[in-house]
Amino acid sequence: MVAILHNIRSLHNVGSIFRTADAAGIEKLYLCGITPAPVNRFGKIEPKLAKVALGAEKTVAWERCVSTTRLIAKLKKAGYKIFAVEQARNSIPYFKLKTINQKLKTALLFGNEVHGLSPSILKKANKILEIPMKGAMVRQAHHPRRTSRGKESLNVAVAAGIVIFHFLYGR
Repeated sequence: MVAILHNIRSLHNVGSIFRTADAAGIEKLYLCGITPAPVNRFGKIEPKLAKVALGAEKTVAWERCVSTTRLIAKLKKAGYKIFAVEQARNSIPYFKLKTINQKLKTALLFGNEVHGLSPSILKKANKILEIPMKGAMVRQAHHPRRTSRGKESLNVAVAAGIVIFHFLYGR
């Protein structure tokens, strides 16, 4: 299993995903768009990322990629199924994904903390998975008299942990 991090802004979130990837045995993390890498463009270690990753940035393989679209095409050509994690009209709860062969080449795709994944990228996924929300803040966000939206999703690093471990043990 590999994971694609598309335009994730926070060094802390990326560090946390590195740590989860190490714990889960993820083969590789692809860092796309503005997603920060453990080492910046000047060859310096990113201390905020390293602090959260606790060394996982040294043990998990990673690759910087410019185009998420091209990466998805390359992975599909190599036999990977792409599972985007996003709230969308055609998403299904992650736990309702039918049991599939554990040997299936899987790529999990996670997006920006605020904007998520664009419709053009979602179209390239084989399936879109979501983590259903039930809390009070979600109910408030959908109240008919509210003009602004509340929190309707989990932190991207938390969402990655839930879905990654579901793919390992919950199917």
